[in-house]
Amino acid sequence: MNVLTPALIGTLDAVYARLDPQGRVLAAVAASMAPGPATIAASHWDITQPAREVEAALISAGAGALPDGRAEVSGDLRRALIALWLKALPERLERERLPQAVLGLYPWWLEKLTAFLEEGRGEYPIDFWIKDVRFALALSVPGARSQILDLSWPMGPGETIRHALGGHGLSPAINYVRFNARRPWLQNHTESRWLDDFNPEGWDRMWCTAAALLKTRPQLAGAMGASWFYDPQLETVSPRLNYLRADPVAGGAWLVRQGPGEGHTERATVTSPTRRAMVETGQYVPTSWLLAWPRGRLIRWAEGKAS
Repeated sequence: MNVLTPALIGTLDAVYARLDPQGRVLAAVAASMAPGPATIAASHWDITQPAREVEAALISAGAGALPDGRAEVSGDLRRALIALWLKALPERLERERLPQAVLGLYPWWLEKLTAFLEEGRGEYPIDFWIKDVRFALALSVPGARSQILDLSWPMGPGETIRHALGGHGLSPAINYVRFNARRPWLQNHTESRWLDDFNPEGWDRMWCTAAALLKTRPQLAGAMGASWFYDPQLETVSPRLNYLRADPVAGGAWLVRQGPGEGHTERATVTSPTRRAMVETGQYVPTSWLLAWPRGRLIRWAEGKAS
Protein backbone atom coordinates (compact mmCIF):
# COMPACT_ATOMS: atom_id res chain seq x y z
CA MET A 1 0.00 0.00 0.00
CA ASN A 2 1.51 3.33 -1.06
CA VAL A 3 0.47 5.74 1.68
CA LEU A 4 2.33 8.73 0.17
CA THR A 5 0.72 10.90 -2.49
CA PRO A 6 2.80 12.90 -5.00
CA ALA A 7 1.75 16.09 -3.18
CA LEU A 8 3.05 14.76 0.15
CA ILE A 9 6.32 13.65 -1.46
CA GLY A 10 6.76 17.11 -2.95
CA THR A 11 6.22 18.74 0.43
CA LEU A 12 8.68 16.38 2.13
CA ASP A 13 11.25 17.17 -0.57
CA ALA A 14 10.72 20.88 0.10
CA VAL A 15 11.33 20.38 3.83
CA TYR A 16 14.62 18.63 3.04
CA ALA A 17 15.56 21.31 0.49
CA ARG A 18 15.52 24.03 3.17
CA LEU A 19 18.93 22.81 4.29
CA ASP A 20 22.15 24.10 2.83
CA PRO A 21 24.32 21.53 0.97
CA GLN A 22 26.28 20.62 4.09
CA GLY A 23 23.07 20.10 6.06
CA ARG A 24 21.62 17.87 3.35
CA VAL A 25 24.71 15.67 3.45
CA LEU A 26 24.53 15.47 7.24
CA ALA A 27 20.84 14.51 7.12
CA ALA A 28 21.42 11.88 4.44
CA VAL A 29 24.30 10.28 6.38
CA ALA A 30 22.33 10.20 9.63
CA ALA A 31 19.27 8.86 7.80
CA SER A 32 21.36 5.89 6.69
CA MET A 33 23.23 5.34 9.98
CA ALA A 34 20.49 5.69 12.59
CA PRO A 35 17.65 3.25 11.75
CA GLY A 36 19.49 0.10 12.84
CA PRO A 37 20.52 1.29 16.32
CA ALA A 38 17.19 3.09 16.80
CA THR A 39 15.27 -0.09 15.98
CA ILE A 40 17.30 -2.11 18.48
CA ALA A 41 16.72 0.57 21.13
CA ALA A 42 12.95 0.56 20.55
CA SER A 43 12.49 -2.51 22.76
CA HIS A 44 13.74 -0.51 25.80
CA TRP A 45 11.16 0.74 28.30
CA ASP A 46 12.45 4.30 27.85
CA ILE A 47 10.54 5.85 24.94
CA THR A 48 13.41 8.31 24.31
CA GLN A 49 15.99 5.63 23.44
CA PRO A 50 15.49 5.55 19.64
CA ALA A 51 15.75 9.35 19.50
CA ARG A 52 18.94 9.14 21.55
CA GLU A 53 20.40 6.75 19.01
CA VAL A 54 19.49 9.22 16.26
CA GLU A 55 21.23 11.98 18.23
CA ALA A 56 24.33 9.78 18.42
CA ALA A 57 24.19 9.21 14.65
CA LEU A 58 23.91 12.95 14.03
CA ILE A 59 26.96 13.59 16.21
CA SER A 60 28.89 10.84 14.40
CA ALA A 61 27.90 12.38 11.08
CA GLY A 62 29.36 15.72 12.09
CA ALA A 63 26.92 17.56 14.35
CA GLY A 64 28.16 19.01 17.62
CA ALA A 65 27.16 17.60 21.00
CA LEU A 66 25.25 19.43 23.74
CA PRO A 67 25.97 18.76 27.44
CA ASP A 68 22.92 16.48 27.72
CA GLY A 69 24.19 14.29 24.88
CA ARG A 70 21.77 15.56 22.25
CA ALA A 71 23.07 16.69 18.90
CA GLU A 72 23.56 20.42 18.47
CA VAL A 73 21.52 20.73 15.30
CA SER A 74 18.76 22.96 14.03
CA GLY A 75 15.10 22.16 14.01
CA ASP A 76 15.27 22.28 10.23
CA LEU A 77 17.81 19.46 10.21
CA ARG A 78 15.62 17.34 12.46
CA ARG A 79 12.59 18.03 10.26
CA ALA A 80 14.59 17.12 7.16
CA LEU A 81 15.64 13.82 8.73
CA ILE A 82 12.03 12.94 9.56
CA ALA A 83 11.05 13.93 6.00
CA LEU A 84 13.64 11.55 4.52
CA TRP A 85 12.38 8.69 6.67
CA LEU A 86 8.75 9.38 5.85
CA LYS A 87 9.58 9.10 2.15
CA ALA A 88 10.99 5.63 2.86
CA LEU A 89 8.08 4.65 5.10
CA PRO A 90 6.12 2.60 2.50
CA GLU A 91 9.02 0.12 2.30
CA ARG A 92 9.14 -0.22 6.07
CA LEU A 93 5.38 -0.74 6.25
CA GLU A 94 5.62 -3.47 3.62
CA ARG A 95 8.08 -5.34 5.83
CA GLU A 96 5.89 -4.94 8.92
CA ARG A 97 2.86 -6.58 7.26
CA LEU A 98 0.42 -4.42 9.20
CA PRO A 99 -3.34 -5.10 9.24
CA GLN A 100 -5.69 -2.83 7.32
CA ALA A 101 -6.96 -1.34 10.60
CA VAL A 102 -3.51 0.29 10.93
CA LEU A 103 -2.77 0.98 7.26
CA GLY A 104 -6.08 2.77 6.80
CA LEU A 105 -5.02 5.40 9.35
CA TYR A 106 -1.78 6.35 7.58
CA PRO A 107 -3.14 8.82 5.00
CA TRP A 108 -4.64 10.97 7.77
CA TRP A 109 -1.50 10.79 9.91
CA LEU A 110 0.87 11.54 7.05
CA GLU A 111 -1.17 14.59 6.05
CA LYS A 112 -0.94 15.88 9.61
CA LEU A 113 2.74 15.10 10.15
CA THR A 114 3.82 16.44 6.76
CA ALA A 115 1.96 19.70 7.46
CA PHE A 116 3.65 19.87 10.87
CA LEU A 117 7.07 19.54 9.24
CA GLU A 118 6.23 22.07 6.53
CA GLU A 119 4.93 24.68 8.99
CA GLY A 120 7.65 24.12 11.58
CA ARG A 121 10.26 26.76 12.26
CA GLY A 122 12.85 27.04 15.02
CA GLU A 123 13.37 24.27 17.53
CA TYR A 124 11.73 20.87 17.19
CA PRO A 125 9.83 20.30 20.48
CA ILE A 126 11.55 17.39 22.17
CA ASP A 127 8.37 15.42 22.97
CA PHE A 128 7.31 15.56 19.31
CA TRP A 129 10.83 14.73 18.11
CA ILE A 130 10.89 11.59 20.27
CA LYS A 131 7.52 10.41 18.93
CA ASP A 132 8.20 11.38 15.31
CA VAL A 133 11.47 9.42 15.19
CA ARG A 134 9.57 6.31 16.25
CA PHE A 135 6.71 6.97 13.84
CA ALA A 136 8.90 7.69 10.82
CA LEU A 137 10.88 4.49 11.42
CA ALA A 138 7.68 2.41 11.87
CA LEU A 139 8.60 1.64 15.47
CA SER A 140 5.24 3.15 16.42
CA VAL A 141 2.13 2.99 14.26
CA PRO A 142 -1.26 4.75 14.29
CA GLY A 143 -3.82 3.36 16.69
CA ALA A 144 -6.47 6.02 16.04
CA ARG A 145 -6.32 9.73 15.22
CA SER A 146 -5.07 10.68 18.71
CA GLN A 147 -3.09 7.61 19.74
CA ILE A 148 -0.05 5.75 18.51
CA LEU A 149 0.99 2.20 19.34
CA ASP A 150 4.57 1.14 19.99
CA LEU A 151 5.06 -2.27 18.41
CA SER A 152 7.22 -3.72 21.19
CA TRP A 153 7.31 -2.64 24.81
CA PRO A 154 8.65 -4.52 27.86
CA MET A 155 6.83 -4.98 31.15
CA GLY A 156 9.18 -6.07 33.89
CA PRO A 157 7.90 -7.62 37.14
CA GLY A 158 9.22 -4.80 39.34
CA GLU A 159 6.14 -2.61 39.20
CA THR A 160 3.79 -5.43 40.16
CA ILE A 161 6.07 -6.26 43.10
CA ARG A 162 6.15 -2.62 44.23
CA HIS A 163 2.36 -2.51 43.86
CA ALA A 164 2.06 -5.43 46.28
CA LEU A 165 4.70 -4.15 48.72
CA GLY A 166 2.90 -0.79 48.78
CA GLY A 167 -0.22 -2.50 50.10
CA HIS A 168 -2.24 -2.22 46.89
CA GLY A 169 -2.90 -5.92 46.42
CA LEU A 170 -1.43 -9.07 44.91
CA SER A 171 -3.62 -9.38 41.82
CA PRO A 172 -1.20 -7.62 39.41
CA ALA A 173 1.61 -9.98 40.40
CA ILE A 174 -0.71 -12.96 39.93
CA ASN A 175 -1.81 -11.65 36.54
CA TYR A 176 1.79 -11.05 35.54
CA VAL A 177 2.47 -14.77 35.93
CA ARG A 178 -0.92 -15.91 34.65
CA PHE A 179 -0.65 -13.99 31.36
CA ASN A 180 3.09 -14.45 30.84
CA ALA A 181 3.49 -10.67 30.93
CA ARG A 182 7.25 -10.77 30.53
CA ARG A 183 6.62 -11.01 26.77
CA PRO A 184 6.61 -7.73 24.78
CA TRP A 185 3.43 -5.65 24.67
CA LEU A 186 1.91 -3.01 22.46
CA GLN A 187 2.05 0.33 24.27
CA ASN A 188 -0.24 3.26 23.54
CA HIS A 189 0.64 6.96 23.72
CA THR A 190 -1.59 10.00 23.32
CA GLU A 191 -0.61 12.48 20.60
CA SER A 192 -1.26 15.94 22.08
CA ARG A 193 -0.98 17.69 18.69
CA TRP A 194 -4.08 15.97 17.35
CA LEU A 195 -6.85 15.16 19.79
CA ASP A 196 -9.56 14.37 17.23
CA ASP A 197 -10.05 10.89 18.71
CA PHE A 198 -9.63 11.68 22.38
CA ASN A 199 -13.16 10.58 23.17
CA PRO A 200 -14.87 7.26 23.96
CA GLU A 201 -15.30 6.34 20.29
CA GLY A 202 -11.67 7.21 19.49
CA TRP A 203 -10.34 5.12 22.37
CA ASP A 204 -12.53 2.19 21.34
CA ARG A 205 -11.04 2.58 17.85
CA MET A 206 -7.51 2.51 19.26
CA TRP A 207 -8.14 -0.64 21.33
CA CYS A 208 -9.75 -2.34 18.32
CA THR A 209 -6.70 -1.43 16.23
CA ALA A 210 -4.49 -2.91 18.93
CA ALA A 211 -6.54 -6.11 18.84
CA ALA A 212 -6.12 -6.32 15.05
CA LEU A 213 -2.35 -6.00 15.50
CA LEU A 214 -2.31 -8.67 18.20
CA LYS A 215 -4.02 -11.13 15.86
CA THR A 216 -1.05 -10.81 13.49
CA ARG A 217 1.62 -10.91 16.25
CA PRO A 218 1.16 -13.94 18.49
CA GLN A 219 4.41 -13.19 20.31
CA LEU A 220 2.85 -10.16 22.03
CA ALA A 221 1.25 -10.43 25.47
CA GLY A 222 -1.38 -7.77 24.89
CA ALA A 223 -1.73 -3.99 24.82
CA MET A 224 -0.95 -1.57 27.61
CA GLY A 225 -0.73 2.09 28.53
CA ALA A 226 0.49 4.15 31.46
CA SER A 227 -0.96 7.49 32.48
CA TRP A 228 -2.49 9.63 35.18
CA PHE A 229 -5.85 9.19 33.47
CA TYR A 230 -5.99 5.46 34.29
CA ASP A 231 -6.05 6.43 37.98
CA PRO A 232 -9.17 5.15 39.82
CA GLN A 233 -9.35 8.58 41.52
CA LEU A 234 -10.77 10.00 38.30
CA GLU A 235 -14.09 8.33 39.10
CA THR A 236 -14.70 11.27 41.47
CA VAL A 237 -12.07 13.82 40.35
CA SER A 238 -12.98 13.84 36.62
CA PRO A 239 -15.96 11.52 36.03
CA ARG A 240 -16.14 12.37 32.30
CA LEU A 241 -12.69 10.74 31.85
CA ASN A 242 -13.48 7.66 33.90
CA TYR A 243 -14.21 5.64 30.72
CA LEU A 244 -10.47 5.62 29.95
CA ARG A 245 -9.95 3.15 32.80
CA ALA A 246 -13.39 1.72 33.43
CA ASP A 247 -14.12 0.46 29.90
CA PRO A 248 -10.89 -1.57 29.51
CA VAL A 249 -11.17 -2.93 33.06
CA ALA A 250 -14.72 -4.06 32.30
CA GLY A 251 -13.28 -5.87 29.29
CA GLY A 252 -10.64 -7.71 31.32
CA ALA A 253 -7.71 -5.27 31.70
CA TRP A 254 -5.81 -5.03 34.97
CA LEU A 255 -4.08 -2.14 36.73
CA VAL A 256 -0.73 -1.51 38.42
CA ARG A 257 -0.08 1.58 40.51
CA GLN A 258 3.10 3.39 39.41
CA GLY A 259 2.91 6.43 41.66
CA PRO A 260 2.84 10.23 41.62
CA GLY A 261 5.38 12.55 40.01
CA GLU A 262 5.87 16.07 38.73
CA GLY A 263 5.27 15.05 35.13
CA HIS A 264 1.98 13.37 35.99
CA THR A 265 0.85 16.45 37.93
CA GLU A 266 1.76 18.73 35.05
CA ARG A 267 -0.11 16.65 32.49
CA ALA A 268 -3.15 16.17 34.74
CA THR A 269 -3.56 19.89 35.43
CA VAL A 270 -2.51 21.60 32.19
CA THR A 271 -6.02 21.65 30.69
CA SER A 272 -8.18 21.48 33.82
CA PRO A 273 -8.61 24.40 36.27
CA THR A 274 -10.68 22.06 38.45
CA ARG A 275 -7.93 19.45 38.81
CA ARG A 276 -5.35 22.20 39.25
CA ALA A 277 -7.35 23.70 42.12
CA MET A 278 -7.74 20.29 43.74
CA VAL A 279 -3.98 19.73 43.53
CA GLU A 280 -3.26 23.14 45.02
CA THR A 281 -5.59 22.48 47.95
CA GLY A 282 -4.24 18.98 48.56
CA GLN A 283 -7.47 17.23 47.58
CA TYR A 284 -5.90 15.37 44.67
CA VAL A 285 -2.47 13.93 43.94
CA PRO A 286 -2.20 12.86 40.27
CA THR A 287 -0.90 9.31 40.14
CA SER A 288 0.18 7.22 37.18
CA TRP A 289 -1.28 3.75 36.73
CA LEU A 290 -0.32 1.11 34.21
CA LEU A 291 -3.24 -0.53 32.42
CA ALA A 292 -2.57 -3.95 30.86
CA TRP A 293 -5.10 -5.69 28.62
CA PRO A 294 -4.10 -9.33 27.91
CA ARG A 295 -4.29 -10.34 24.26
CA GLY A 296 -7.06 -12.95 24.51
CA ARG A 297 -9.37 -10.71 26.50
CA LEU A 298 -8.74 -7.68 24.28
CA ILE A 299 -9.32 -9.64 21.07
CA ARG A 300 -12.59 -11.03 22.44
CA TRP A 301 -13.70 -7.54 23.48
CA ALA A 302 -12.89 -6.12 20.02
CA GLU A 303 -14.73 -8.95 18.29
CA GLY A 304 -17.75 -8.18 20.45
CA LYS A 305 -17.56 -4.54 19.39
CA ALA A 306 -17.51 -5.57 15.74
CA SER A 307 -20.48 -7.93 15.99
